[in-house]
Amino acid sequence: MSDLLMPCGEPAASDCIAATRAWLERAVIGLNLCPFAKAVHHKQQIRYAVTAAGNADELLAELAHELGLLAGADAETHDTTLLIHPQVMTDFHDYHFFLAEADALIKNLELDGVLQIASLHPAYEFAGSAPDAIENYSNRSPYPTLHLLRESSIDRAVAAFPDASAIYDRNIATLRQLGHAGWQQLWTKTP
Repeated sequence: MSDLLMPCGEPAASDCIAATRAWLERAVIGLNLCPFAKAVHHKQQIRYAVTAAGNADELLAELAHELGLLAGADAETHDTTLLIHPQVMTDFHDYHFFLAEADALIKNLELDGVLQIASLHPAYEFAGSAPDAIENYSNRSPYPTLHLLRESSIDRAVAAFPDASAIYDRNIATLRQLGHAGWQQLWTKTP
């Protein structure tokens, strides 16, 4: 479970979006965990989609819909999507196995090489890491979330960033320096 405070029960879509935005601004952009996020956030090119899906099949249908919307949208107005699914795939292991279905869906929709999915979850764990390892927090979002990305946008961002391969290592160093106490402070201070 993430250290972020989440509403109990079925959260309203606006609560999910507000928590996700706060996480994006304070952690992802604030700690520079993803140097590509600031520009699309500033330009308001992120679509925040919250689904009430209650099972894997419903989530897969919602994912297909959102992939279609993103593929057909103008990148200048809609460059990426955060598909937030607070009611399904709350267990990280279930979520992890669902990602194979999500990748298969991209291939079935003939969007392989066009779109991809990055994984974000409140209990995210990198392979081989301890559940409470601070490094996991780079991918710990307030709610289970599928981040839909355009391959072309990733290519442009990587070309513009001098050493994109160093992002992961830099994130580990940043989070280790911050520590669990510093992570907690991100959510207790006022913006």
